[in-house]
Amino acid sequence: MERRSFLKKAAVGATAASVAAPSLAADALPTLTWRLASSFPKNLDTIYGAAETFCNRVKELTDGKFTIRPYAAPELVPFNAVLDAVKDGTVEMGHTASYYYYGKDATFAFDCAVPFGLNSRQQTAWMLQGNGMKLMREFFAEHNVVNFLGGNTGTQMGGWFRKEVKSVEDLKGLKFRVGGFAGKVLAKLGVVPVQVAGGEIYTSLEKGTIDAAEWVGPYDDEKLGFNKVAKVYHYPGWWEGGAQLSFYVGKKEWDKLPKLYQAAIETASLEAHVQMQAKYDARNPSALARLMQNKTILKPFPQSVMEACFNAAQETFTEEAAKNPKFNKVYVDWMAFRHNQSQWFNVAEQTFARFNMMRKLK
Repeated sequence: MERRSFLKKAAVGATAASVAAPSLAADALPTLTWRLASSFPKNLDTIYGAAETFCNRVKELTDGKFTIRPYAAPELVPFNAVLDAVKDGTVEMGHTASYYYYGKDATFAFDCAVPFGLNSRQQTAWMLQGNGMKLMREFFAEHNVVNFLGGNTGTQMGGWFRKEVKSVEDLKGLKFRVGGFAGKVLAKLGVVPVQVAGGEIYTSLEKGTIDAAEWVGPYDDEKLGFNKVAKVYHYPGWWEGGAQLSFYVGKKEWDKLPKLYQAAIETASLEAHVQMQAKYDARNPSALARLMQNKTILKPFPQSVMEACFNAAQETFTEEAAKNPKFNKVYVDWMAFRHNQSQWFNVAEQTFARFNMMRKLK
């Protein structure tokens, strides 16, 4: 009887010790405060909100010992300067769209979206189960940055236009707020690409500085009021079939973090990644319905325009791959993955979608 009592007390003591151990370990961890520079305006609760989701989750996972504060563009740096700010150590972290840095190296675009590329599911599959993350980590290492998934918008809209695009001829001379890879492709067809921060698009359209602008899709576009200054809403945004956002961490700062804090960043980034796509999918339908009620003219790009853009994109791919070994290395792997995904999605996914989306359940 006494022996059983002793064993019982010992077991309770061991359990208590095992429960207390994490607290003791946590007490030994440093208290850190980081800054995160976002490329996005604060009023967009989806795309800027991903940074808030991420920061809140890191704080929760570390019992408040690791705090990261997000700053909207341009509170710390301009929207297209986040990469340099992280690389140079001006801030510890950033949340951005990697194709903003296409001008530095076209390879950056694969971490976000390229014309006629992967949809959101395929992009995530390439990054996490294909060679995407491995290849992009190797590329970002040259810039002293560690990259993480930071959300996806899904397939975007083609943008807001003062006049309907009815033919390729209508693209000539069009001042279009579109940047990076898409801008280079469209320039082949006579478009004048202009890069403008999200928070400045409305004013640029209103003043006539630009003739058209693309951002994301109905939910964000409605918030920014683009329908008030341009009525024609074209689709699809063939340059952003699954635009992925990214969190950047400075390599030096990353290497100094305790393993627990590194794990918190990895976990929080994936949660923010999933939440962003879910928010857009949930909120875009109602936003589009409201835009239509407010006399938005919804138009697909003509087939002739889509074909011309596709051909121009292929030319751009070929030209860039020929002169840029880093781009070509990623492109070869990405293209093979895209080919396999297209074959698979065309079997079950597309057949289901074509039939199902045209029918309503009673």
